[in-house]
Amino acid sequence: MIRRSLSLMFLSLAGSVALMAQMPVSDTPAANAQNTTPPTPAAAPLDNLQPQVQIPSTATGMRLTVQDAEALALKNNPQISVYRLLSLASNQITREQRAAYYPEIHGSLTAVEPNDEGARITAGALNNPSVYERAAGGVTMSQLITDFGRTHNLAASAALRAKAANMNAAATADQVRLAVDQGFYNALQAFALQKVAEQTVSARQLVSSQITTLFNNKLRSQLDVSFADSNLAQAKLLLLDAQNNYQAALSGLSQILGYSAQQQFELVDNEPAPTAPPNAVSQLEAQAFSNRPEIASQNYEYEAAQRFQKAERDLLLPSVQALGVVGRTPYGSTINGVSPFTPWYGAVGVNLNVPIFNGFLYPARSREAGLRAQAQQEQLRDLKDRIANDVRTSWLNAIAAYNRIAVSQQFLDQANLAINLSQTRYNLGLSSIVELSQAQLQQTQAQIEFAAAKYQYRIAQSVLRFQVAVP
Repeated sequence: MIRRSLSLMFLSLAGSVALMAQMPVSDTPAANAQNTTPPTPAAAPLDNLQPQVQIPSTATGMRLTVQDAEALALKNNPQISVYRLLSLASNQITREQRAAYYPEIHGSLTAVEPNDEGARITAGALNNPSVYERAAGGVTMSQLITDFGRTHNLAASAALRAKAANMNAAATADQVRLAVDQGFYNALQAFALQKVAEQTVSARQLVSSQITTLFNNKLRSQLDVSFADSNLAQAKLLLLDAQNNYQAALSGLSQILGYSAQQQFELVDNEPAPTAPPNAVSQLEAQAFSNRPEIASQNYEYEAAQRFQKAERDLLLPSVQALGVVGRTPYGSTINGVSPFTPWYGAVGVNLNVPIFNGFLYPARSREAGLRAQAQQEQLRDLKDRIANDVRTSWLNAIAAYNRIAVSQQFLDQANLAINLSQTRYNLGLSSIVELSQAQLQQTQAQIEFAAAKYQYRIAQSVLRFQVAVP
């Protein structure tokens, strides 16, 4: 009779503690003001039952929303500076090509002392062979009159490539924003999974302590204790992995934001409730073709290649230049008392350069430039095909991720119901520890799936926005 009363007392105690274990954890992470971790029947640790895995305390850094993170990355990420500088360098190439429109002026100072008066240069290229002792200074100017469009086409090609570089800088900014969104939501997801792991350790620690107490009073077997301790050890391993993944996610986010060392951010999810993605993928493709800076950049590259091909073709045409010189010869040798130099000299002239034959160099250069222009056109077509496929794929992924939120919520509700029923059946002696352990594992999986579903959809939304190139 005493043994029966003692058994009833322990069963009542186990039932009371089990009811406490079903209460949702009220601790909400400061990094997620939108309740990132769903209510779970996992028990909060009692005062005299602490989990064996100690959670390392991390100093909270500055509060960071996804908008703040994007602005910070656009300011600090070195990739932004790289492509901005390349864009500025491309603009200077345009100035280099347009320099041919302006006159070229240079000054000269010349002093000559021959080894013998009246010496002559008799070998080498065609030149004025007389060498007189003299000292003189002057200015030479040359001005392009026309090269029948070559300089114009070269300058236009450089300007188009500068626009392409600007589009590449814009595309880099979009890629950095996408990387920030992915890193931000991955860190929030890792934090949510860490909270799930912490609650799982607390709940299984409580169950393990209950079963150990019942075993000490001869009400449960050693097998039950072994299963409970095994489940607790598994939860601790899950917590260790979750802690490591969260720190790794913070390290990756810090790198994207332009920090050389890992920062401890307090991440804030201030995004509104998830909404369904658009249902017309054809409109998204049209927006991508219109908005993507990569397409604009490749189109500018194709137009620049066409202009360059015309410039290479213009090499076959003549060029006309105006020449002018002015100077003074204050000192020079004399011949029979008469100086061959006047104190001042000056001349103007026009030079017409007509290409006649150079081994088919210019036709080959024009043909090469034309083939490269055709290659750029094919690259543009290939880029559009790939972007259209990426838009469709990201749209399908967004739909699947959105549907996973509702399914994972249903999975979690059923897992919570299953753990309640399994715990009650086990307390009443109607089931084995195997059924309870299976229910615990299923509940942990459901909590992980639900915690990840929301942020996976956020990432899928960011990818879709990137593919369509909308704010």
